Order: sequence, then structure tokens, then C-alpha cells
Amino acid sequence: MFSKSCEYAIKAMIYIVSESLEGNRVKVNSLAQEIGVPEAFMGKIMSLLAQKQLVSSLKGPYGGYQTDLSDAKKMNIIDVVKAVDGSQIFEGCALGLSTCDATNPCPMHEQFAEIRQNLENRFSQKSMYDLAIELRKGKTVLVR
Repeated sequence: MFSKSCEYAIKAMIYIVSESLEGNRVKVNSLAQEIGVPEAFMGKIMSLLAQKQLVSSLKGPYGGYQTDLSDAKKMNIIDVVKAVDGSQIFEGCALGLSTCDATNPCPMHEQFAEIRQNLENRFSQKSMYDLAIELRKGKTVLVR
């Protein structure tokens, strides 16, 4: 459903917020290892997330990535998806037509419109903070 970059970004954000709960910063190499992503790829994703201001970064021996917890309480999965993959999944045509709307629908428009709305609602409900708490409590995992 999402690009690999987006999947990794969601995992990274959950992990970074979970570490931010303890006041820890996360370095790219440990983040990549923790969620099973090549380090160079993780570095590019983290640069994008920092550029989109979803995380803050600090350089140096005590540096790394972190998130302000008040921001994490307001940030949802949809924010990460839109930052990495854009909003195409929530707005685009199921068949990839350049224009598709209620007045000029594709054959799948009605069914996909409902699915898109459901996805958008679901991805807007839980905050990254809530997901990080679930991870910390052992209710969820990021790697199998």
C-alpha cells in the first residue's frame, strides 16, 4: 500500500517517539539496525523527516533524532504518509486516471472513494505518541 520509504518512515517515527519518551536521541545506525533497514536508506528517510519537521536532529557525539512529545501527541500516521508518499493514496484514482471524480467517475470510483475515506479516518485517529506507548508496553512490534 505504501512505498518502502513510507513503511520505514512510519516504523522510524514510532521508534523515535518511543525513545523520546525516555529522553533519548536516536542515531541513524542504531535506528536502521533496530527496524531492519539499510543504514544509507535510513539516513535519506531521516533527512526527509527532519526537512518536513517531523523530527529534530542534533549533530555530534551526543546527537541524533528526537521528537518533542507534545508534537508527537498531535502527529498521526497520516502526517508521516503525506510527508513521505504525498496524499495520492487519499485523493487519487484507483485506476490511475488523471481526472476521476463524482461527475466523471472511473468504474471503481464509488468503492474506492469509501476505502480512501476510511483509510484517511483510520490513519488520523491514533497519534504517534499512542503508538509509541503501545510499543513500549510490548503490545506491538516493529520487526519480526
